[in-house]
Amino acid sequence: MYVEFKDMSEDSRVWVYQATRQFSEQEKELITSKLSIFCDGWNTHGNRMPTSFQILEEQILVLAVDESGLGASGCSIDSSVRTLRELENELQNNITDQGKVTFKSRSGEITVAPALGIKSKVTSGEIDSQTLVINPQVQSKKDLESVWILAGNSWLNRYFPN
Repeated sequence: MYVEFKDMSEDSRVWVYQATRQFSEQEKELITSKLSIFCDGWNTHGNRMPTSFQILEEQILVLAVDESGLGASGCSIDSSVRTLRELENELQNNITDQGKVTFKSRSGEITVAPALGIKSKVTSGEIDSQTLVINPQVQSKKDLESVWILAGNSWLNRYFPN
């Protein structure tokens, strides 16, 4: 069952998806419409779960489910990914590919780059230890407080001189 994101438990499980570009207002309306319907019917083994979503910074999509009553099953998680892939195709915006790194420039501009080539972004100085990057360790709604972390405190630290 769909629940307003603000009303979701702080312990709700979340999945953070990074779109390769910002969503337009029309796209956000489409996402809101489709995900509201999806969340209202999202269930595990026939039991509906409190679920929600939120769009952060026009480009980051967060799905949430309160698993306190019943955990999300593999099939229910697969159904959420299917729904996101349908949106991805409709919007022509890569949302579900996890092989990317999202970071903010000093001016606040969000950039998404393939993880395989991220070392070159560090070498060129585009990313330094103080650059904000999406934290891939976010797993609960309360963790969203640290959705952005310094690159020097992330797995990218190995690319910076000590």
